[in-house]
Amino acid sequence: MRFIETSLKGAYIIDLEEKPDHRGFFARTYCAEEFAAHGLKATVAQCNLSFNHYKGTLRGMHYQVFPACETKLVRCIAGAIYDVIVDMRPDSPTYLQHIGVELTAQNRRALYVPEMFAHGYQALTDGAEVVYQVGEFYTPGYERGLRYDDPVLAIDWPLPVSEISAKDASWALLEQTVVGV
Repeated sequence: MRFIETSLKGAYIIDLEEKPDHRGFFARTYCAEEFAAHGLKATVAQCNLSFNHYKGTLRGMHYQVFPACETKLVRCIAGAIYDVIVDMRPDSPTYLQHIGVELTAQNRRALYVPEMFAHGYQALTDGAEVVYQVGEFYTPGYERGLRYDDPVLAIDWPLPVSEISAKDASWALLEQTVVGV
């Protein structure tokens, strides 16, 4: 695997190192030793799968707080998504900054999401399917969320939102005064 650090410390794009032969190729998608060598949490507590009927579907932005902070390793296995993470660590120099990465079945990229990063994505194709390896169990009492259209974040989603859950559409907006704190 090739680990590419993003502008948000601790968040990585992970590309495969394909070993091709006449049958196709083989590649490792996860290795606890390699993750630990890069200072990443190697624990996998859950594996989740989401399927999206329609392009434009938006899921997120979710995170969990202490003591149930999650890491995620996100990969699109069918279709394509635009994956976004937001740094929610109040003491971080990149607090409330975000990045977006296109993950597709064709590019086979993954995004490593550190603890205290909100995560969400938009399906770019009908039938987009996403696998998450999560480093902590889902704990509803510690779940938090951000509005996908919060003006403080100014996330530039590539498509109009066609589908979103009532829960994701109703997260409270951030206060304008928190930027730079």
